[in-house]
Amino acid sequence: MSRYHQPDRPIRLMVGISARGACPPARIFAAERGCGPITERPGLGEVLRGHRRTARLTLEQLAEASGVSARTLSDMERGRSRGPQHRTVTALADALALDEGARRQLVELAREGRLRDHWTRPSGLCELPRAVGDFTGRTAELIWMSELVYAESAPGVGVVGLVTGSAGLGKTSFAVRAAHSVRPSFPDGVLFIDLFGMSQRPLAAGDALRSLLRALGVADQRIPGDTQERASLYRSLSRDKRVLVVLDNAASEEQVRPLLPGGGAGSRALITTRRLLAGLEGVRRLVLGPLPLPESMELLTGILGERSASDEESALTRLAELCGGLPLALRIIGNRLAGRPEWDAAELAARLADEESRLDQFKAGDLKIANAFGMSYEQLADPARRLFRRLAVIPGRDFDAALTAVAGGMPIEEAWDALDDLVDLGLLQDSSAGRYRFHDLVRLFARGRLQEEESPAGREAVAGTVTSWLLRMATMAGRWFEPRYGRPDRRDPDLAVLASADEAERWLRLNADNWLGAMRSAASDGRHALVLDCAESMHWFSDRWLHSPHWGEVFTRGAAAAAALGDLEQQATQLNYLAWVHSVPPRHPQTMLRYGTEAFELATRSNATAQIAWSHHYSGAALRMLGRLDEAIASASRAAEMFRTMGDTDSYVQSLTNIGNCLRDQGRYEEALRQLLQLRALIDDEGSGMTPNIAAHSRPVALIRIGECLAHLGRRTEAITTLGEAIGLLDELQVANFWLAEALEELAALLAEEDRTGESRRTYARAAQVFESIGDTEAGSRCHALATAAP
Repeated sequence: MSRYHQPDRPIRLMVGISARGACPPARIFAAERGCGPITERPGLGEVLRGHRRTARLTLEQLAEASGVSARTLSDMERGRSRGPQHRTVTALADALALDEGARRQLVELAREGRLRDHWTRPSGLCELPRAVGDFTGRTAELIWMSELVYAESAPGVGVVGLVTGSAGLGKTSFAVRAAHSVRPSFPDGVLFIDLFGMSQRPLAAGDALRSLLRALGVADQRIPGDTQERASLYRSLSRDKRVLVVLDNAASEEQVRPLLPGGGAGSRALITTRRLLAGLEGVRRLVLGPLPLPESMELLTGILGERSASDEESALTRLAELCGGLPLALRIIGNRLAGRPEWDAAELAARLADEESRLDQFKAGDLKIANAFGMSYEQLADPARRLFRRLAVIPGRDFDAALTAVAGGMPIEEAWDALDDLVDLGLLQDSSAGRYRFHDLVRLFARGRLQEEESPAGREAVAGTVTSWLLRMATMAGRWFEPRYGRPDRRDPDLAVLASADEAERWLRLNADNWLGAMRSAASDGRHALVLDCAESMHWFSDRWLHSPHWGEVFTRGAAAAAALGDLEQQATQLNYLAWVHSVPPRHPQTMLRYGTEAFELATRSNATAQIAWSHHYSGAALRMLGRLDEAIASASRAAEMFRTMGDTDSYVQSLTNIGNCLRDQGRYEEALRQLLQLRALIDDEGSGMTPNIAAHSRPVALIRIGECLAHLGRRTEAITTLGEAIGLLDELQVANFWLAEALEELAALLAEEDRTGESRRTYARAAQVFESIGDTEAGSRCHALATAAP
């Protein structure tokens, strides 16, 4: 865990030594100026010497021609006198017969030199604020700041650091702390100016320049009236100085561009802003994110001081979690507790757990986190504000532009523009995958805006639209995997286009929290047909995502919806699906048997033959897991006969597999092998009537069971070959589930028995990875131990 720098131990930066090591001896002067190249324009002395040599005059000859003493000329050329009087410069220009351009340059250099020679920084102007004493964390970011001090840049380009991030992340506190830490590297001063970027009237660039010029020692009467002239003078003054300028809370590129110091080697600018300011060229960017939980805890306990010892660590941890890593939120909560010694941290955590009132708890004195978010919200145009608050109805943690357009009731092109505005102001976070998400506290703020600014009917309409769209999208995506549906012939015109099964699967996985949340909303609103259609469409897709934690809820809601609609057959179907859910590791055979029995009763009442057969199938599988093998064979045989009679070869194969498993468990390996070999032949028979996709997924399962039987019969070489073939087929299908994990573990054990130790260890290692990926940490640890065991 990174440690935060305490107030009495500031970061020490060694002048002349960069974060990457000492500067080479040949660049000592550059190092003293910040390890950057010497790119300054020629000074008065250098220009004067050049003109004198062009005229082929000695110092004495020029002194005689101009009336300026040779000693004065020598001081000017050596840089000891940088700002001679105007009449002196005019006399020299006349003596050298300079043209108008060269004369103007010499006069300008002398004028700038006079300003520099009399430069003193008035105290109290643009003074850097004090740093907070309990500043915590940001170690990597402070290193970034120290590297900024020594960064090199192209000739004429100033070094500028840009710190961005949403409200409450402590950008100003970080900038102030960082500026204090590097202050010894800027002997000519550290200037700070608040640009009021989130106010209705940000500070104008011209006004900011007036303040900065006064801080640089320019008298009011010498400050130009024109903004461009002020910027020119400001760059001229800062070019030869070692000054750090902190431009806090910037509003726009237009505002800060004139405030960037000249391109000399020494001065630096540090900008903080909620906006991305993507139009600024050549800046070094730092995106400030939430504090990790350990650092959040450190900041919270630092604010609480001694009283943190009396609070339970679990309560403080929960408070830190609810603050979401926002330093402002942590400070508010810490201040509230510190100011109320009688308060209990656990009680406050319980208050914050209530989402309806959580945001109201984040206020202490003049600190209120809703105000920080509100300043960003006020910057938005009306359409973006409306979209922002309506996005709060989306049930999941993240979303894409298509769902955004649905929530906002706008074309997707407008949604993209509005999303850009929200990201630019830090009200949304985006990712390279085109997904967007709220910070938890920002979501609550958006929800509050929705409650206050939209009518009940408007809120209900938006939520209903989003719920309907999500469930219809999920149903369409799920049906890509059903043999009788597949690619939809006609889709609803308002739904997003899914051009392939891969796209459908990706959408379902990425939006699982959204469409599952929509199922909950629809169920509570009594929209049972939508819920049932969605649950039914997930039947085949669930085989591709075996270990998803969602299926229990999906099919439970499907069964409840079917019951509400009075559809006994569909209720039996959903209960059979629930039996399947509990057949997937970690298996629960008693629950599986209960669901199978309930499905059988409902299917019998509704004369649903297929569901009667499936209830026999799942009951047989549950009985096998419970060791009741004779009963299991009887149930599986009844299911197989019913499926065969119905001509359902796909389902018939599943029941034959169940029978083979029972025979294997009884130790009847020869019979089990014959059963499974017949099963494989049926799967491989293109005329069997099996759905090709189901055959492709059934084939490796049959091979795994065949391999296990061969191993029990002592035919290890054949077993190794067969298991290898099964694993290869699963890899082709890009499947990583318990079938693959169990096959790898079985193969690894056989390879070890054959003294193929290296192959065995590699296979155990891969089995461990697959087990861990599906959440079976116990099996993963077992295989990892075997992979790394001493020979």
